[in-house]
Amino acid sequence: MEIIKGTITTPKGFKAAGNFVGLKKEKKDLALILSEKPSIASGCFTQNIVKAAPVLWDIERVKTNNDKIKGIVINSGNANACTGTQGIKDVESTAEIFADLADCKKENVLACSTGVIGVNLPMDTLIKGIKDTFPLLSNSYESGKAASEAIITTDTFTKNICVEIELSGKKATIGGMAKGSGMINPNMATMLCFITTDVNISKKMLDKALNECITDTFNMICVDGDTSTNDTVLVLANGMAENPEITDENDDYKIFKEALFHINKTLAIACARDGEGATKLMEVNISGVKTKSDARKIANSVVSSNLFKAALFGADANWGRVLCAMGYSGADFNPNLVTITFKSKQGEIILIDNGTPIVFDEEKASKILKETDIYINITLKEGTESATAWGCDLTYDYVKINGDYRS
Repeated sequence: MEIIKGTITTPKGFKAAGNFVGLKKEKKDLALILSEKPSIASGCFTQNIVKAAPVLWDIERVKTNNDKIKGIVINSGNANACTGTQGIKDVESTAEIFADLADCKKENVLACSTGVIGVNLPMDTLIKGIKDTFPLLSNSYESGKAASEAIITTDTFTKNICVEIELSGKKATIGGMAKGSGMINPNMATMLCFITTDVNISKKMLDKALNECITDTFNMICVDGDTSTNDTVLVLANGMAENPEITDENDDYKIFKEALFHINKTLAIACARDGEGATKLMEVNISGVKTKSDARKIANSVVSSNLFKAALFGADANWGRVLCAMGYSGADFNPNLVTITFKSKQGEIILIDNGTPIVFDEEKASKILKETDIYINITLKEGTESATAWGCDLTYDYVKINGDYRS
């Protein structure tokens, strides 16, 4: 696998565009993705019972039109969530407009939205925007970058990645873009991720690869503990790399899955780093646990603790909040076997060793926690399983951002 400069337009046969059409006060707010050949599609969606209209549309499309998806319409500035039957009609109209332009059926078009909940889409503006943006579709790097700019809301930077792999002698490419900054919680978040690839792979194996990758990437990040109504990860595979179709867990599948995991992990960490108001990225590593499920529960609980996230912001080595979060995670473990260390490029410090508190240098601990990348390493001696989760600190700016989000 080679990381290359690229976007979702780098894989063969994919075009994209990003444009300002008036859904937001300023900045780009509409992205389009088009595949030259109909694509196999796979998706993972929010676990919130309250699902936005485009999520409901996409779940059905991915399930019933898995090898015929032609493109995706993504708008920011309006989530089209909690909008009743009108919201469903608006998604259908959105897909229909794009389908007319792309010469396909509306069922071959996916749609995603992000922004304010509970407000109907301004359809006249959106329809005109799709028509105006469609001619801008291109396979250039700049067009892919523009699309990534059009999907963000409170994000402070765009999130793009592209890798190249070799499958049975054929070069193949995978490109990804994501948005996510707030309403980020384990088990997906207000987070949209779009991955394009020219790999030739069956629907069954694409679904398997994506679901397995999501478990230890996007399902292991937290900014604020809120799970959104719109969370979506979509992968389109058009087969234009012309590698032998991947239909089982052969060597090509393993290479593809490794690359897909890297794409998902990189974009997931970028979302955690870009948490609303965040100044620090937190990585929690837990090892020596009896079961994988318990390891994930513990890691997610720690990155989700608002008390510890606040302590991290203040560079306060309050390790008791880590142990407390572990205790209410729902995992089964022995507190007397817990060892916790904090680490950054300023060094490493042990705070509790085998359940026994350590008298530590507060000044050194504070210096370690003042860095931007903090590693919370937790070890037990009860098993061989491990897990990693990512989060950020909780700052004053998070409240400021969300205190007037709608206005």
